[in-house]
Amino acid sequence: MLNSIGSFVVALGILVFLHELGHYVVARWCGVRVVQFSVGFGKPVFTFTRRKTGVAWTVGWIPLGGFVRMLDERDAESVAAAPGVPLTQAFNRKKVWQRIAIVLAGPVANLLVAWLLYAVLAFLQTVALAPVAAQ
Repeated sequence: MLNSIGSFVVALGILVFLHELGHYVVARWCGVRVVQFSVGFGKPVFTFTRRKTGVAWTVGWIPLGGFVRMLDERDAESVAAAPGVPLTQAFNRKKVWQRIAIVLAGPVANLLVAWLLYAVLAFLQTVALAPVAAQ
């Protein structure tokens, strides 16, 4: 049973990571400043801040979700976490189509992963003739 629970937690963590990575990649592509990338909720188990981008990468205790915190004027914590960053990089200042693309990027990433996994499984499946008894 512990093996089943562990496998479920690992699979869910991978799905959450890929979902949030979709948001992250499209946000960066649209010029939005990302402040934090987190997989899991609760107290952080692991935190790493990349110097080049200034993004804090976090892993939380409860792997039931995650979030990508972007610079947004309406979020005081994100503004405080990115001092000196021009507000032109804020999520709320981007065009509507860019905000829609960022929001849709997570579910689209999950759909692409599902499609890829099914394609790989279909490709790896053996094709053989089924035996038929003659009458």
